[in-house]
Formats: sequence, C-alpha cells, structure tokens
Amino acid sequence: MTSTQLPASTSLAALAALADPPIRQIDGAAMDYFLIEMVATLRESAAVATARSKKIEQEMVDAGLIPPPIAVPQSLKKESSARDSVTSLVSKAGSASGKGAWDDEEEPLRQRLEKIGMHVGANFSERLCRDRPMFAETLDAIKFICKDIWAACWDKQVDNLRTNHRGVYVLQDNAFKPISRLSSWESRADAIKRARIYTAMPAGIIRGALSRMGYVGTVVPEITSMPQCTFQVKLPKGT
Repeated sequence: MTSTQLPASTSLAALAALADPPIRQIDGAAMDYFLIEMVATLRESAAVATARSKKIEQEMVDAGLIPPPIAVPQSLKKESSARDSVTSLVSKAGSASGKGAWDDEEEPLRQRLEKIGMHVGANFSERLCRDRPMFAETLDAIKFICKDIWAACWDKQVDNLRTNHRGVYVLQDNAFKPISRLSSWESRADAIKRARIYTAMPAGIIRGALSRMGYVGTVVPEITSMPQCTFQVKLPKGT
C-alpha cells in the first residue's frame, strides 16, 4: 500500500472529521479568568527578562565591551500628566503601539500580550474566512473585523465605526468585555491605568486578523471612560 492509499474501512465520516475537525468551545467566563492569569504571569515573566537583560548590559559596560548608557537630563524627561494616564493611550508621536504611553516596566508586558493576540487573531481570521471570497475593498475587511471577529472574540459587534476614507478607521466598543469588570478602589484614573494593559492583546488580535488577510497596519487602543474602548486602525494608503 502506497502512502496515498487509504484502508477500505476508512469511512467518509472519518475523512470529513479529519478534513474539518469539530470546533472546541470553552465557557465564556473561563476566557476572562484566563486573561487575568495570563496578564499576571506575563508581568512576572517580563520583569524577570528585563532584569536579566539589564544585568547582562551592566556586565558588558563594566567589562568595557559597550559604552555606558547616556543619562537623560531630568529637564528633558516628559512629565506625566492626568491626560497621559487617564484619557489617552496614544503617544505624542502617534506611534503604532502607543509606546510613549507605556513605561519601561509595562512595555515588555505589552509586547508579549500583543504577540499572543496576533497569533490568536490570525487563526480566527483564517478559520472565519475559509469559505469567503477575497475582500475587494479595505472597508470590507474592516467590517469583517467589526462583525465576525468581534462576535467570535467578545460576543458582540462593534458599536461604532468611523473612517476618514484615507486609511484610518476608528472602532468603538461602548462596553468592551475585557475591561467591563475592572475597577479600582483608588480612583477612576487608576482604574483606567490598570485597564489599559488588557487592551494590548485585543489590539494584537486585530493586527493579526488583518495581517492574515494581507493588510499590514497599526492598531492603537485608547480608553476614555470605562468600559468604553476605541481602537484606531491605520493602514497604508493604496491597500
């Protein structure tokens, strides 16, 4: 029997199950608990990795292999303000990932969460687009994100979609599920500051889904008031 031949006892049902395996589902609350534990675990992992990297860098500086880092004068450091921590996650430079809004401890955690989200979003997009034709317009792909991806991940559709018709799209969810149960006994500002890290993985999901469809862009999450969250998606012109 060659490698392309199958036993006669193999049924069509078994072949169908092999070609299209059944979808495995989990309880919605389990996903919420998973996200909480994932953030806590990756926070510790990122802290260990950052400490190890700084230790190696210092050892190389002490050995004379690399020059010491240039100290930034205190006068040049950007002072934090209420707006930075409360109403905007977008850096003053408008970077793709909002790096300017994350401190040195949060940035490694954000990167890890976004990478996981990109993997999840790419797989969701591939499964949901399997029987669909190619999207003719960029807006159709964004609408697919707003409807199908949002419903698959967060059990609802986007509440509002805006665009300037030049490659910038703003997706607004008035009750974003990953942050809907978050709160802080200290203040509203502290609640938003703590909640913003939970938007890193969703931003990665959007990027990953678009990437699998052939659109490479940037996604910037922003929280203005809990539990509302917006995602600014910027795609290169001509895509």
